[in-house]
Amino acid sequence: MIDKKNNWEYRVLEIKRVAKVTKGGKTFKIRAVVIAGDKNGKVGVGIEKGDDVSQAVNKALNLAIKNHISVPILNNTIPYEVEGKVSAAKVLIKPAKEGRGIIAGGSVKIILELAGIKDAIAKIIGVTKNPLTNSMATLKALEKLNKYNIKNAN
Repeated sequence: MIDKKNNWEYRVLEIKRVAKVTKGGKTFKIRAVVIAGDKNGKVGVGIEKGDDVSQAVNKALNLAIKNHISVPILNNTIPYEVEGKVSAAKVLIKPAKEGRGIIAGGSVKIILELAGIKDAIAKIIGVTKNPLTNSMATLKALEKLNKYNIKNAN
């Protein structure tokens, strides 16, 4: 889906019903995980709760756009190999030759597509199947690209 005002594209990764148990009983809310990107090097993940699905998705989308990261793209791929780890999730992302496409699975593929990367190879090495922690590990790996001088990478 595309948010027209900012030209950001987003995908809903996960929607869950969560409960808060209080003295008066259970209060149910909806938790949404949204990935947003402009396909031009900016991508973000937002996690928010709301009373209904549309409210949770809108709040998560606004948070994803607000807390985005910039990803350097060199010849439609990333400049060099990076690895990210969050709790049990570990993600390895490598550059690929032109025309190879994105070879990845799950939330990693969605993040790379929305960031505007056209050729990359990624592997989830961790022991978790949780899409939220896998997406956070992917963002952590892509953040590492900004810490180094890209001109010296080649």
